[in-house]
Amino acid sequence: MRTVGVEEELLLVDPETGEPRAMSAAVLARAEREDAGQDVFEKELHKQMVEFATHPQSSMESLHAEIVRCRKEAAGHAEEIGCTVAALATSPLPVSPAVGMNERYRWMEQQYGIATREQLVMGCHVHVSVESDEEGVAVLDRLRPWLAVLTALSANSPFWQGKDSGYSSYRSRVWQRWPSAGPTELFESPERYHRRVAEMVATGTILDEGMIYFDARLSERYPTVEIRVSDVALHAETAGLVATLTRGLVETAAREWREGREPVDPGVSLLRLSAWQAASSGLTGELLHPGTMRRMPAEAVVRALLDHTADALSDHGDLDRAREGCERLLRDGNGAMIQRALLERTESLRDVVTECVRHTQA
Repeated sequence: MRTVGVEEELLLVDPETGEPRAMSAAVLARAEREDAGQDVFEKELHKQMVEFATHPQSSMESLHAEIVRCRKEAAGHAEEIGCTVAALATSPLPVSPAVGMNERYRWMEQQYGIATREQLVMGCHVHVSVESDEEGVAVLDRLRPWLAVLTALSANSPFWQGKDSGYSSYRSRVWQRWPSAGPTELFESPERYHRRVAEMVATGTILDEGMIYFDARLSERYPTVEIRVSDVALHAETAGLVATLTRGLVETAAREWREGREPVDPGVSLLRLSAWQAASSGLTGELLHPGTMRRMPAEAVVRALLDHTADALSDHGDLDRAREGCERLLRDGNGAMIQRALLERTESLRDVVTECVRHTQA
């Protein structure tokens, strides 16, 4: 059974005002003192955010439990120094992001200017194990049309600098400012994949392979494919659902490859439109159906994803969990829908943030 690991980025905020706090160094220092050698928490581009990574898990129940534990630990470390964490993919309140004092981050700020300074966005990256680079590239080629559905499910960034952005996942739009971000063409072989990566690095436009920000890529550190299209989810349960569906997509793609089925290729232009549509409407309107690249109600496209991955999900014992999770999101709303409902009720973005702090550890 394929293992799955999750990386989540969390926003550091003042527990009373909801304003972002540039305290990542202090949070990480405390985590290192309390949990020496665990290597769970990591610094990120901006001082107002912190990242954690779970261990690889084959059980979705175990993965969900670890996400919950890591969120609680992050909150505990933050609260000891006067802030807390919120699973928000952008800050609803106005913020002046502070780039970390790190040679790599300073290079990025000099190279990309305002795109770096404004890149205070929190995502969720899902790693799924693969047997080889050959299988990994085959999976990447076959995942592409379905990735936008994961963005729609996880959408949790409707607000930007104190205003409604008009998007459900504005994080994904901000992320597209990086020169290497977004959907990719078909690679067809590991050789072509690695050659393309080497050519991109050789341009000098990006610093190294770590700055290959494809929607989905081969991990440079682990024997996994890394899917990078999701907002950090407001609830740990939603993060677990995204991870479950991602493993289902990876396994389905690998089976198609082993059966000799060619990947569907809508082309990068249509994949970009699909990603934009998912970022815009989330689960509240229409998405582009991966099979036709035509608009359909979000509910129908989510059910198409479940149908597409049903055999793999069933074989892993995850089908009922995935169906229930998708029905819950369609009924109760994703993070973007909950944030907007909170604003309508409270008329205060500060209250939105402080309420989302509670949701983060629910």
